[in-house]
Amino acid sequence: MRLDHLSYAAEHDGLRATAARLGKAIGVAPVDGGLHPRFGTRNVVLPLAGGHYVEVVEVLEHPVADKAPFGRAVRARSEAGGGWLGWAVAVDDLAPFEARLGRQAVPGNRHRPDGVELRWHQIGVNGLIADPQLPFFTHWEIEPGLHPSVDADGTVKLAGLRIAGSPERLCEWLGQPGDHPLDGVDVEWVAPHGTPGLLSAFFDTPTGRVEV
Repeated sequence: MRLDHLSYAAEHDGLRATAARLGKAIGVAPVDGGLHPRFGTRNVVLPLAGGHYVEVVEVLEHPVADKAPFGRAVRARSEAGGGWLGWAVAVDDLAPFEARLGRQAVPGNRHRPDGVELRWHQIGVNGLIADPQLPFFTHWEIEPGLHPSVDADGTVKLAGLRIAGSPERLCEWLGQPGDHPLDGVDVEWVAPHGTPGLLSAFFDTPTGRVEV
C-alpha cells in the first residue's frame, strides 16, 4: 500500500487554466493526460518525485459522467468552485477491499496523447463521496515505466497533507495501523468545521516548501 496521487477538481476557468496555475505554484510542467471514457472525465497530470503525482481533473458533458461515481464527484467539486477532491492509495491486490466493501472494483482507462493506453481498477469512490477524508484504492495494470509520475524531473516532492477528519477513521478504512507511513508523507489532522476532507497539500520545491 502506498500513496499514489492526489485529485484536484478544475476551477471555474477550466482544466488547462487550473492545471497551469497549480503547476506554476509548485514548479511542475503540466502533462496532458487524456480522457477517462468510463468516468466521463479528463485530466492533466503534474508528475512528482517519489512515484506520486497530482491529477487535475475535469468532468465532460457526457451522460456517463452522471452515472459514474468519479464523474459525479468531480462535477460536484467543480460546481462548488473546484479544488482538492481527494487522494488515492495504490495497492497490489484489491480483493480484500472488494470483500470489505461488498462490491467489485471498476475498470478505468485512458489514452495518452501519444496513443499509449493506461489501465487500472479502482474502488472506494463512493466512500470518498460520503466521507471526503477517505482515499479511494487503485490497482495499476501497466508496466512501472508507464506510471504517470515517470515524467517528473525529481525536483518537486509531495511532503505532506492536511486533512480535516479522524486518523482513526482513516486507519479503519485502510485496514492499517495508525503508524502506517504512507511513503513518508506526513498527514496533519485538524478537526473538521463542516465537511471533512483534504484541505491542502505541501510540496518541497527547489525554492522551498509550498502549500496549495
